[in-house]
Amino acid sequence: MNIRQAKNEIKHTVEAYLKKDEAGDYEIPEIRQRPVLLMGPPGIGKTQIMEQIARELGVGLVAYTITHHTRQSAVGLPFIREEEFAGKTYSVTEYTMSEIIASVYRRIRDSGQREGILFIDEINCVSETLAPTMLQFLQCKTFGNQKIPEGWVIVAAGNPPEYNKSVRDFDMVTLDRVRYMTVEADYRVWKEYARAQHISGAILSYLELRPGNFYRVEADVDGMQFVTARGWEDLSNLMAVYEKLGFLVDEQVIREYIHHADVAEDVAAYLDLYRKYQDDYGIPQILDGCVRPEIYARIYAAAFDERLSVVHLLLDGLAAFFGRAASERALTDAWYAFLKEYRSQVETAGDPAECYRTLVAEREQEMLRQIANDAYTREEAKREKLLLEKLKAAQQEVTKDSAQSCFEAAKEGFDRQREVLVQTEEAAGAALEHAFDFMEQAFENGEEMVVFVTELTITSESARFLSEHTCERYLTYNKQLLIGTRRAELLSELRRDNDGRKSRFTFSSSSTAFTR
Repeated sequence: MNIRQAKNEIKHTVEAYLKKDEAGDYEIPEIRQRPVLLMGPPGIGKTQIMEQIARELGVGLVAYTITHHTRQSAVGLPFIREEEFAGKTYSVTEYTMSEIIASVYRRIRDSGQREGILFIDEINCVSETLAPTMLQFLQCKTFGNQKIPEGWVIVAAGNPPEYNKSVRDFDMVTLDRVRYMTVEADYRVWKEYARAQHISGAILSYLELRPGNFYRVEADVDGMQFVTARGWEDLSNLMAVYEKLGFLVDEQVIREYIHHADVAEDVAAYLDLYRKYQDDYGIPQILDGCVRPEIYARIYAAAFDERLSVVHLLLDGLAAFFGRAASERALTDAWYAFLKEYRSQVETAGDPAECYRTLVAEREQEMLRQIANDAYTREEAKREKLLLEKLKAAQQEVTKDSAQSCFEAAKEGFDRQREVLVQTEEAAGAALEHAFDFMEQAFENGEEMVVFVTELTITSESARFLSEHTCERYLTYNKQLLIGTRRAELLSELRRDNDGRKSRFTFSSSSTAFTR
């Protein structure tokens, strides 16, 4: 299965294990709640899906990479205590609490979440001294003398032997006590995640042309060479910050994340071209509706890979517009919800200004609690912090005597925010129309238009914008190009042509285009 299927199945498993009957007991008794054992290549996103599952279900998450632990930290330290059996006193070995189990109890104490997921990564890569402990953990849900707290589901992950020479096989007894899942790398599935995480458009454009380079593990005379999903994501994060700082991401930097010499060289050459296309074609100007006449002459004569890169540059530019619109919409909606709550209370409040301050303070406490519980995504946490700044700024104005005047003062900032939202959404809509103007002139109903419309459809932020704002040309092309057999034919043709071309073309950093 792919990582998306694995996520859904693990999520369903956690929901099933935590389902209670009318008496308050778990429908599946704890003894029958098999730990999930997820086997897949390193860097494929196993940890990320566990974070997503915990956040979506509102449960706790404690994650450990077991290879970082010694037997003492995993099991606890032994100590001797005296016990009496059949009238005789014996010295008995017990263990202090495992660091891992202590972390679960600490999570329960600090967050109030009595249910959650204990995720143990690289479980089959432990040292020889820890191997029996891991088997005991999977079979009995214990570390040393301590049991995993009730309501906590065990998910473990490991790497197949072809990726790690130190892996250990599980025996039949252990496998008969777990839910065993295997997951494989799948670029199309990862791409959905990548779009949501704002992975660099340049990287996604490259992988559209070279999907075979998404995940590679090879051994040669120089040792192990590999490319993983984790490498692409971390490289993207660095590229974003480097761009803000004005630093150049060169081949040497890329090699530090993409541990495959040929792929790293290929990526470096493509990034040079991608940046050059950005300037040569004037992507910001196209989205502003100002296309230089010579641009059309160049795109007509361009190779397929260059044309596809321009399409992805347009999509990348539109993503920035849609992202800003989505952020402003989320902020506006959250602000509206706060004001709605304030209005419901202010009429009966003895002190309207104090009522406002209390609600702001309560929202701040809730935000801190959610952040501590890892319940927010980075975007959600950023939005909440920004909203609180604006709400606190309004406190200076919410000082009038009457409830109505206090509410009007509290609403002033919100009214300005609504204007910002309208302007942002209008700018995004205009950029989309200008992009279609260019696409129609440059590509008409070609393969490039298929890619353009498909990406608009499947990318979450653009799809959300299009669901809320009508774009007649998008609707027209979506019907013409992306329905039924016509869609299948065009996309199949695109993939076939792309496969044929990528064997004939290579990136050249010294050229302005792809060379044969």
